Amino acid sequence: MRGVRSTIALLVVLIGLGAYIYFVTWKQPAQDSGPKKEKVFASVQADQIEELKVKAESGDVTTLKKTSGAWTVAAPMATAASEADASSVTSALSALEIERVVDENPADVKDYGLETPRIEIDFKADGGKTSGRLLVGAKTPTGASMYARRNDEKRVFLIVENQNSSLNKSTFDFREKSVIKIDRDKVDGVEVAVGGARQPIQFAKAGGEWKMIKPLEARADPGLVEALVGSVQTAQMKSVAADSATPADLKKFGLDRPDVTVTVHLGSARATLALGGKAGPDTLYARDTSGPVVVTVDSTLANTAKKSAEDYRRKDVFESRAYNASRVEFTRNGQTTIFERVKGKSADVPDGWRRVSPNPADADRSKVESLLAGLADMRATAFVPSTAKTGLDSPALAVLVKFEDGKKEERVSFGTSGADVYALVPGQPGAAKIEAEKFAEANKTLDELSK
Repeated sequence: MRGVRSTIALLVVLIGLGAYIYFVTWKQPAQDSGPKKEKVFASVQADQIEELKVKAESGDVTTLKKTSGAWTVAAPMATAASEADASSVTSALSALEIERVVDENPADVKDYGLETPRIEIDFKADGGKTSGRLLVGAKTPTGASMYARRNDEKRVFLIVENQNSSLNKSTFDFREKSVIKIDRDKVDGVEVAVGGARQPIQFAKAGGEWKMIKPLEARADPGLVEALVGSVQTAQMKSVAADSATPADLKKFGLDRPDVTVTVHLGSARATLALGGKAGPDTLYARDTSGPVVVTVDSTLANTAKKSAEDYRRKDVFESRAYNASRVEFTRNGQTTIFERVKGKSADVPDGWRRVSPNPADADRSKVESLLAGLADMRATAFVPSTAKTGLDSPALAVLVKFEDGKKEERVSFGTSGADVYALVPGQPGAAKIEAEKFAEANKTLDELSK
């Protein structure tokens, strides 16, 4: 009985403790973690700020204005502004909080670095109805905060140091860094000229396909052409060499006769990026030819543009792939072998392949797909301007592939000359030299499938 009484007593104690916690502790109103921090500019929203004047630690003074939702640099020159850098200032101003008041009425602000502030920011918002001023002085000894003042107040307070990079912007920081502005979706042509050493290379885009039209008409490697367009679109200036270059300046920068020019076609409009002489170990002088500004850019941009016409040619011999081919015909030694895809009877059953000529029979699916994958893997290692001495006058193999549900087809002929193998794509100049091993492997697999 004693044990039972002890258990009941312990249970009563636990119930009482639980009730105490529930009614006394849990039912108490939530306690604040502390007093709310005061906003430096309580009534200011970032998107309402329309004008900024920023004096950076470097001494640069920059005035920016927002018109129709876009920021521009108004002084010390008129130019496009970096939206990201302008917005970083407005966002910081609207979010800044007073971490702690250091001195309500300082006798001397020199000790706080506020006699000559490192950073000074004036702003106007809401159509000029609201304005403000932020002065930022030295960092605290720990480096975690910065001394600051607001408007004409004497009070010195602390703001967090991690806002320093958002507020301390030079004129160059505020400038739009894109060397040239283009709408990628509207690009339908590109022309590249390299000094006077070679003919310009020109590309045209039609129906989503890139073609080389100068110095010869050929299929273009879409990845390389798009990379070229992308390198122009994303080119970023590293510094400004001249805001209003004179003819003498252009000669000095090697831009009177550019080493490389890339002209992007956007319908009837044109945008041209010119690259000149070396500005440093890894930089070149450059300019958008529609304006007077000369900047410096990364020198790798020139390497992208200086590829040869052969580099830009499409290297894939076949456009089709194993997964989208529906019919393939191989002709060699006067005999044609034809395979057709057989749709699976359900979603769980993979498509198969059947040899329809000669000797109709089911074909080994894995071998047919291996053969098609081998064709898709054939790439030009070089191009020759003529089919002479390539064996293509009497092809060793001719291939016809129908793909994308029969909506497209392509024909490729192969010729051999000694140990070399060449491929001919109708409508393409000359012939493509391919790896002999891949041609031999295709023939071997075809032999196995023809039995």
